[in-house]
Amino acid sequence: MLRELHLELGIPDDYGHDGLKPEYDDAVNLIDVGPNFVGRMQRLSVITAASWQQMLAAASRDGIRLMIVSGFRSIEYQASLIRKKLDAGQELSDILQVNAAPGFSEHHSGRAIDIATPGSRPLTEEFEQTAAFAWLEKNAAEFGFSMTYPRDNPQGFIYEPWHWAKAD
Repeated sequence: MLRELHLELGIPDDYGHDGLKPEYDDAVNLIDVGPNFVGRMQRLSVITAASWQQMLAAASRDGIRLMIVSGFRSIEYQASLIRKKLDAGQELSDILQVNAAPGFSEHHSGRAIDIATPGSRPLTEEFEQTAAFAWLEKNAAEFGFSMTYPRDNPQGFIYEPWHWAKAD
């Protein structure tokens, strides 16, 4: 299935063969963790959901509001995101710097969360200027989360200060 999706989307045969982009299956043990800011229910793995709830509570106690933008994304949903961008005329090489190819997104694991905070446009670098980002840098590791795509990351993705994932 993955090979067919990649072929359909025009993703090169050697994508992910450099060893820098791990492959992920769709998580199966997921629970709802609440809607994102546009009302779409988000889901995470059971362990990640518990850590996320603990981190939300701790941030709230410190006067910080964290909001989930995106949690689990299926392989098929990832493909639909890429299809939409291709249909809008974006170049595949540009898309693959922002969105991992289906089968290679950390979001498939149910352990990745895109995070936003009020007053900052979601999914933009301006998030790094917020108190929420400063709080995450100082405290996220206590809950098992780390920022996966720092500047100049070896995976070749853009800098994503909003993207945090829980270790296995």
